[in-house]
Amino acid sequence: MPTTKKENLYFGMMMCAGMVVVMTLYNLLINGLIGTVSLEGILAQLISGFVVAFLLEVFIVGPVAHKMVFSLPFDKSNGLYVILFTSLFMVVGMVSLMSLFGLGTAYFFNGIGNEPILESYLSIASKNFIFALPLQLVIMGPLIRFVFGRLVKRQEIRA
Repeated sequence: MPTTKKENLYFGMMMCAGMVVVMTLYNLLINGLIGTVSLEGILAQLISGFVVAFLLEVFIVGPVAHKMVFSLPFDKSNGLYVILFTSLFMVVGMVSLMSLFGLGTAYFFNGIGNEPILESYLSIASKNFIFALPLQLVIMGPLIRFVFGRLVKRQEIRA
């Protein structure tokens, strides 16, 4: 997996792009907004979501998740444990913060509804976590690692 800062940047961009696309479509679907939000609106959500997610991943969630993983008492030479715990901590951090972002954009565009903000946040975060964790562990993580290995690592070997 990524061994340099440049590779880590590429890997993070790929992971954020994949997760943002799927999670945005998931949230549009569960909120009944497919067909009601314009293509421009969806693109704006995808772009703003990617920018925010990438900045959070690079500057906050990623560093904290890695510190937490490497402070745990297990054999770090077992790459599977490192990947699983990193994915878990990344999903928890990203879901927590991106759910705040989603709640904020929803309130900005739709106004404050009848539901208390904390209740809305907990509802959004729990739905997102339930979907994001298996998505990351079973689909997106392995897919991005495969693509990263084929595209980025192979280019590094040729250069």
